[in-house]
Amino acid sequence: MTVRKDDIIAAIKTVQDPEIPVDLYELGLIYALDIDDNGSVNVVMTLTTPNCPVAETLPGMVEKAIRTVEGVTNVQLDLVFDPVWDPSRMSEAAKLELDFTGKFDPAAMGGKKRTGLTVGRRKPKNR
Repeated sequence: MTVRKDDIIAAIKTVQDPEIPVDLYELGLIYALDIDDNGSVNVVMTLTTPNCPVAETLPGMVEKAIRTVEGVTNVQLDLVFDPVWDPSRMSEAAKLELDFTGKFDPAAMGGKKRTGLTVGRRKPKNR
């Protein structure tokens, strides 16, 4: 049985970073995906940061998801940090989901008048 790349990608898309509501494939964390004629799958992936709190579990979750695909005989997963991941690797769908569309530009906000509002704090009462 031939293992289809689309089926492997669909399996990977079932795995999400618990801190980011987007699957690992759309986040651009999968750098390479190769399948040989015997059903052996080789994946090169990264994480958003080497200090990711789930660094020890995410690769295993990806491997487990791939193994659910019919015809997969082996999974070799290599975790790399070169090149370093950055948001430009995300798909357009992921950018839209996370509002990385460029609509929010902190630099453009610099010249705007401050409102005096605070988040999570109360202003001290005048006595």
